[in-house]
Amino acid sequence: MDKKSFFVVYIIIISGLLILGTDALYAAEQSQSLVLFDFAGSFNIGSVITSDAKVTLSESGALRIETGHKEPWPGITLKAPAGKWDLSGYEYVSIDVKNIGTKPVTVYCRVDSPGADGSKNCVTNSIALNPKTIGTLVVRVFPTPWQLSEPVELIGMRGAPVHSSKVDASNITQLLVFVGKPSIDHVFEVKNIRAGGRVETLDVKTFFPFIDEFGQYIHKDWPGKTHSLKEMTAQGKAEDKDLASHPGPTDRNKYGGWSTGPRLKATGFFRAEKYKGKWWMVDPQGRLFWSHGIDCVRSANATPITDREHYYRNLPRADSPSARFYGTGSWGPHGYYKDHSPYKSYDFSQANFLQKYGRDWKNIFSEITHRRLKSWGINTIANWSDSSIYLMRKTSYVCTISYNSRRLEGSEGYWGKFYDVFDPSFRQRLRERLEREKGRAIDDPWCIGYFVHNEIAWGDEVSLAVAALISPAEQPAKKVFVEDLRAKYGTVDKLNAAWGTKHATWQVVLQSQQAPDKKKARADLTAFYTRTAETYFSTIREELKKVAPNQLYMGCRFAWVNDRAARAAAKFCDIVSYNRYSYSVSEHRLPDGIDKPTIIGEFHFGALDRGMFHTGLKKTANQQDRADKYKSYVQGALRNPYIVGAHWFQYKDQATTGRGDGENYQIGFIDICDKPYPEIVRACREVGYNLYEYRLKSK
Repeated sequence: MDKKSFFVVYIIIISGLLILGTDALYAAEQSQSLVLFDFAGSFNIGSVITSDAKVTLSESGALRIETGHKEPWPGITLKAPAGKWDLSGYEYVSIDVKNIGTKPVTVYCRVDSPGADGSKNCVTNSIALNPKTIGTLVVRVFPTPWQLSEPVELIGMRGAPVHSSKVDASNITQLLVFVGKPSIDHVFEVKNIRAGGRVETLDVKTFFPFIDEFGQYIHKDWPGKTHSLKEMTAQGKAEDKDLASHPGPTDRNKYGGWSTGPRLKATGFFRAEKYKGKWWMVDPQGRLFWSHGIDCVRSANATPITDREHYYRNLPRADSPSARFYGTGSWGPHGYYKDHSPYKSYDFSQANFLQKYGRDWKNIFSEITHRRLKSWGINTIANWSDSSIYLMRKTSYVCTISYNSRRLEGSEGYWGKFYDVFDPSFRQRLRERLEREKGRAIDDPWCIGYFVHNEIAWGDEVSLAVAALISPAEQPAKKVFVEDLRAKYGTVDKLNAAWGTKHATWQVVLQSQQAPDKKKARADLTAFYTRTAETYFSTIREELKKVAPNQLYMGCRFAWVNDRAARAAAKFCDIVSYNRYSYSVSEHRLPDGIDKPTIIGEFHFGALDRGMFHTGLKKTANQQDRADKYKSYVQGALRNPYIVGAHWFQYKDQATTGRGDGENYQIGFIDICDKPYPEIVRACREVGYNLYEYRLKSK
């Protein structure tokens, strides 16, 4: 069979599988998989090594695991029956897991080669399961389906083809299945442990360039790949027909609220209200509203090209119309470009829009974006989006306020140090930033509300108080903390007695940058942590409500948070926001049973079956699996009585070779060539068109 005929057959097979759905995809995967353990046969249960766990064989052919909570990592070890497996040709190990307990559980699997210690010579992943639910835990042996024939450094990307994995794939000796630092006992079943996916070895001598003129991976074809401008244009015409045949739900008002549902008080702006035991938003016309949204609705998608121009085939000449999409970047908080900024960049997405839509591409892209969102059943343009798109006022939107002020020097976090909320600049810079919103989103009925900041470093329940104490003496937060201690203890001797310290004077306390014993000082540390958190949220609320009293204050989009910080947010926010990268939020709650609405600011799933190198934060097997998990996640959020919205991150796939911090995730509703992924669009419509009825009727 010649190459062209083979490709046609391949497309027909893949298309057929997509039509048949997940069962056919699963069957295809099984035909390529290697069974590692089959508990339905003559399995020797005595070969299982346990740690604070008990194992039995169930009638359904699964291995039942009961874990305690005395050890930090209770679970089991399964040794390779013949001493090792050679998995050098496989992408991943997968395990079917069922939570048969009464509480949610997160189950981990670690795949080991000799010398594994939890960090080196092993790969690990986990799956979170609610009670009585089933899922597949996937641990990638290789980060992508492609292996390089020789070692070569590929820079600026979170995911990329590699020569060798973190494990010796040819010498996998054991699997560990466990739970992490549990506070209660758990019981779950595992079965169908297998290696799957096939890794293709690529010759490094012919690997470069590996990105084509459209920004796509060169060395692979897949359903939906764009091979020419003609194909891109044809795809646009096909999508136009699809949008015409799916104009959107008919029972929605202009804001996306439920026009045929219950009518509540209309205030002219969005608000939160409890209705029939569930929290909702209410739109400006008094209709129930649940925020079904997408983040990063914008055209920009630049990727750094400095030091890696050879990755790309035929970058445009300086006199080309597409040369306008060259730029300069400096944002690189992580990865290669953290230490190599500024850098030259190129935006393949915008170049593709120009080719597809012509000179007026910005306006056409904006118009089709609003049309797409409505057609897909999306009613919210969510965080990080382009104001020129959301201020067209055709789709309801949220805003984000980002601003900088003095930092708490002793603190640390993934995106940087925490703010010193006791420094005057914290309030002043916020006022200045809010001034720029006047005449834009402020008092705009289309604006649902504001997020202020994103994924800041809340740490544990004493971290910010300790950070204040180890900061320099001139740190405002430290001065406030020391004054609090002085007011409580009166004399430094009493402080020393409580903390076990030997400070001579209060001035010495102020000058010291030594952290106290956290156990002895815990009461004071947690008290100041609460004061810091409440000052943070109360200051923002005060300033926001002065200028935008009609918009909702929706918090700071927690990623890493403790209960103390969450309680402070609930005290001052209208809606508490979380970025929750998990497979379900149906059981998500605020601490202490606080009855307050919450919103999911970010979630996503990705797969590696369409030419991308990284799945994002939550892996799926393929596009249909990604779509299924999208539907399940949103429906779980709809069933949750506290959640009033869920926003997907993000509208487009990230650049194949990554943004400034290296993220190159397959997480879009559309790819880099502006083509929607049909599977997730279909799932989105299935959820979005009847989301109000589903939420109202669900239990």
